[in-house]
Amino acid sequence: MPKVGMEPVRKKALIHATIAEIGDAGTLDVTVSQIAKRAGMSSALAHHYFGSKEQMFLATMRYVMRDYGETVLANLARAKTPEERIRAITDSSFDSSQFEREVIAAWLNFYVRALRSDETRRLLQVYARRLQSNLMHDLKKLFDPETAAEIAQGLASLIDGFYVRSALQEAVPEHHRIKAMVNDYLNLWLERKNRGV
Repeated sequence: MPKVGMEPVRKKALIHATIAEIGDAGTLDVTVSQIAKRAGMSSALAHHYFGSKEQMFLATMRYVMRDYGETVLANLARAKTPEERIRAITDSSFDSSQFEREVIAAWLNFYVRALRSDETRRLLQVYARRLQSNLMHDLKKLFDPETAAEIAQGLASLIDGFYVRSALQEAVPEHHRIKAMVNDYLNLWLERKNRGV
């Protein structure tokens, strides 16, 4: 029988173990037994808390998305202008808490899983819509709606692209260089606007 009050602690341990196992394996083809062992508990207890591997993966994805959301909010709290807010949003994807090997592997594997899982696809759509909405909120203060949508799509694609590249390549630029490259994309649009192009 699980100890009273331990459920949140153990669930979090299992979620962290899931991220680590996915990171090590580079795939979602990990077993509940492997995850439970890494978390220091039995697979029966892991099943008790989550019910199935699918539910464990979904809980892990929600945790990763919530953590990302908290990073965005913390960075936005320091931003004053629309331009600073846009940069705060894009920079959040490459903060050290987000852009680490295990978290990157989890994101990419969830994208693959979304091809076969409706629940996973819905969660990823929530993330994509929220990112688009957050970017558009401030881009529309600087550009017309059509241009703002194009820039938001470009920024989101750069974020996804750097995640894919970092998962597939050994030599990836440092966090600050990636942030600078993504910011350069926004700078090009701002310069174009200032020139009236």
